[in-house]
Amino acid sequence: MFVLQTLASYQAISVSLLANALDFLSDAANYGISLFVLGMSLKAKANASLIKGISLGMVGLWVAYETLLHALEPRLPVPLIMTLVSVLGLAVNVACAVLLYKYRGGDSNRRSVWICSRNDAIGNIAVMFAAGAVAFTATAWPDIIVATILAYLALSGAWQIIRQALREKRLNM
Repeated sequence: MFVLQTLASYQAISVSLLANALDFLSDAANYGISLFVLGMSLKAKANASLIKGISLGMVGLWVAYETLLHALEPRLPVPLIMTLVSVLGLAVNVACAVLLYKYRGGDSNRRSVWICSRNDAIGNIAVMFAAGAVAFTATAWPDIIVATILAYLALSGAWQIIRQALREKRLNM
């Protein structure tokens, strides 16, 4: 989905779709790290969560940067591409979220996976709204506004993950 959404975001000239694609990349890394540390100590999981939180924060900063560039030189995105790719992404994310729902609590490692899946589903819905608003207003601003929200979600999720991971590290020193 990362590759598909990234290619589609450039075809659609959509920063909100790019934001969602970058979040997919972060999630793929997040899931891999989570599986790797699954049977390890809480301290190892907390260290892994710290890495995941930092990487999600970097995604948020990248999205914020790309959003700023689009805001400085707005170009009209292609709503149809945004919508079609977001519907497919939402289906993937809802399937993941349903599988992960019962694991949304617990240590920072488990919680980070849930936060990322939840944010992706929200992101796909937001990009669909942006596509509709772009089509309705014939401006790029709905896309830019949604990308700003997605950057905030990534940075907020990163902060939650990092804060819990640091708390767990202190408890296990």
